[in-house]
Amino acid sequence: MERWLLPRPKAIGFVMKLKYAIIGTGAIGGYYGGRLAHAGNEVHFLFHSEYDYVKSHGLIIDSILGDFHVSPINAYRSTADMPACDVVIVAMKSTQNGQLKEMLPPLLHKNTVVILVQNGLGMENELAEEFPNTTIMGGIAFICTFRVGPGRISHIDYGHLTVGVYQNPQDEILDQIRKDFENAIVPFTIAPDLNDARWRKLVWNIPYNGLTVVLNTSTEVIMKTESSRQLVRDMMLEVVVGAGACGVDIEREYVNDMLRMTDSMKPYSPSMKLDFDNSRRMEIRTIYSNPVRIAREHGYLMSKVQMLEQQLQFLQSEMDKNEK
Repeated sequence: MERWLLPRPKAIGFVMKLKYAIIGTGAIGGYYGGRLAHAGNEVHFLFHSEYDYVKSHGLIIDSILGDFHVSPINAYRSTADMPACDVVIVAMKSTQNGQLKEMLPPLLHKNTVVILVQNGLGMENELAEEFPNTTIMGGIAFICTFRVGPGRISHIDYGHLTVGVYQNPQDEILDQIRKDFENAIVPFTIAPDLNDARWRKLVWNIPYNGLTVVLNTSTEVIMKTESSRQLVRDMMLEVVVGAGACGVDIEREYVNDMLRMTDSMKPYSPSMKLDFDNSRRMEIRTIYSNPVRIAREHGYLMSKVQMLEQQLQFLQSEMDKNEK
């Protein structure tokens, strides 16, 4: 399969055959990349510790939509060994984004689209400083999925992916990406405003990620306890007001929508809780520090969110001490 190059074909009914790369083949990247590969797309996966196992056994997805197995699989240890691709999906934790300056160049040609499927604010801006001429998009995943072992991912709920353009739009490619994901049984939305989409995801991410860590519990227990449920609501409302101060208008009813969605969600530990439990660095900067700082720069202090950020910073510092 040849990768798409300029000039862009104009024929009616032409279908671009896009070549995908997945950087960060964990629960999120493995699921979305696995879906694309299972649907017949050419997908190249970057692995680290699981490379040998996956190269031999493939990637297994246990999904509420039906289990499937990607084998054989295009697996690599380094991006230096991977081909240049049309779409690079970065699904590793934002704590590792400092590595992208070295990781991305082997994967890029002049029309490559890079999609950061990550949580928080500020990631696209930081990447654009290093790659000003590259098409950069942000991806927001609404999904409950986690790794259950080497080369095996469990998908227990939801799965929607929203993508918005940050710089250098390529509408034809984005529309083909949408078609590829929809063909792979992934609900896909193109966000007209990426900043709006990122703040809306924070309405959920900020309370549940941090509170499951500091309270050492799950979303289900938080929602069934009156005091913690009220704290979630208060934090969500702070995020809504903080977003408004930054020019992002989120209706108050959205808070109730998020609460109802979480009530119906299967018991789930968010990614930050899993990171903490496994002694991995937490994504505090992008999910908490950046939103708190940006809202404050626009005249609003998210005080409860800031307190949660400070608690997480303390836990992270204690974790760091124990690792020395």
